[in-house]
Amino acid sequence: MTHLLTAPPDAAHGEHALDPVPDSQRVSTAMHQFWIWAGANIAPINWVLGALGIVLGLSLADTVLVLVLGNVLGMSVFGFFVLMGQRTGVSQMVLARSAFGRRGAYLPAIIQGVTSAGWCAINTWIILDLVLALLGQLGVQGGLTLKIATVLVIMAVQVAIAAFGFRAIAVFEKYTVPATLVVLVAMTAVAWTRMGVDWGYAGAGLTGRERISAMSTVMTAIGVGWGVGWLAYASDYSRFVPRDMPRRKLYAASALGQFIPVIWLGVLGASVATISKRADPGELIVQAFGALAIPVLLLVIHGPIATNILNIYSCSLCALTLDWKVSRKVVAYGVGVFATVFTIVLVFQDSFAHALDAWLAGLIVWVAPWATVMAVHYYGFRRQQVDVAALYDRGSRLGDVRWDAMIAFLAGIAATWCFAYGVPELLQGPGAKMLGNVDLSWLAGSLVAGSLYAVLGRGR
Repeated sequence: MTHLLTAPPDAAHGEHALDPVPDSQRVSTAMHQFWIWAGANIAPINWVLGALGIVLGLSLADTVLVLVLGNVLGMSVFGFFVLMGQRTGVSQMVLARSAFGRRGAYLPAIIQGVTSAGWCAINTWIILDLVLALLGQLGVQGGLTLKIATVLVIMAVQVAIAAFGFRAIAVFEKYTVPATLVVLVAMTAVAWTRMGVDWGYAGAGLTGRERISAMSTVMTAIGVGWGVGWLAYASDYSRFVPRDMPRRKLYAASALGQFIPVIWLGVLGASVATISKRADPGELIVQAFGALAIPVLLLVIHGPIATNILNIYSCSLCALTLDWKVSRKVVAYGVGVFATVFTIVLVFQDSFAHALDAWLAGLIVWVAPWATVMAVHYYGFRRQQVDVAALYDRGSRLGDVRWDAMIAFLAGIAATWCFAYGVPELLQGPGAKMLGNVDLSWLAGSLVAGSLYAVLGRGR
């Protein structure tokens, strides 16, 4: 079995950073993995999304229930994708070549690259009102100019860290995330003891299909959908974990690194939303935490940086998966320029909820079916025995495009859209409408893609 897990003889472990990580460079610990995934999720977007259930009319109890159940399912699946990286030593989109073929893997790599670059812009944009509001608490006033200056500073920092690579990311998360957790504890204490949270908040009295519809929307946005959204990143970071680390230890560290901050911030956002009944991020934070303006400001700025260094790094790996002959650092800088321009464009957009929900709902359309094809292929057909050297072979060992996986993937995307019910009308499929506006997009896409690939791929 050893020949399946060794690097190709001509691998260059240099600036491209796409080849299998040799054992000598696998130095990441379980706590490294925990801090990486926790840091990526201690972000304002999670408490804003936590407030989404309240805004849609759900009770606080319903919102918390959906958050917990959805993330238990989503993060449980995430842990299995983390294990793929530890075993193979390759990034997630390179591993996709095993199922989709050398050039067939271009499609998910392109989608993931665009998605992660877009996330980089959205995560930066979503904190701008927070930053300006908190600076206002400190007596610093500014409008559009201050917003753009904030974008430029934050983007420069996160691009610099991501360009240096995994070790810089691991060090940043290791030394900054514990401090943000201390601030988060203080924020939570203030919100839950001094702000008059309505713990018995009953919502807008939704019943029947209306209640189920709202719960399914939250489930897709920050329940199952949130964990599923990280599947395409998982192996990019776990490939640096030593092979001899116990799988259960790695699984637990990574899954809990995602689960704890998402639930914590989601419940925090939902509870604070019972006070104002709104999901405007600036208003939520300033009203609740004005007395803690300076530490909260640091946490708010840290959030997108900790998340976006993963987006930029993974996006650069996606670009190299397309066989681009360019340095990963150059790609990272290019992603930073694109995200900066995109963020500035978003500054002029006034429909926060519409843009956010459209992006999140659109994310699930492709990730759920892709992930199911990968899971069936890796754990079902290949039994975790992937020929790593073949992933880098430009010949015919893998094939150019493997149409069994491609057909299952595209059919899964169609099924996901059919049963989606997002805010934009374009993301309201006929299947969801037939079910009374219930969003089961992630489930439909997974079932269709997985069952179809299980049939079509068996012939290999």
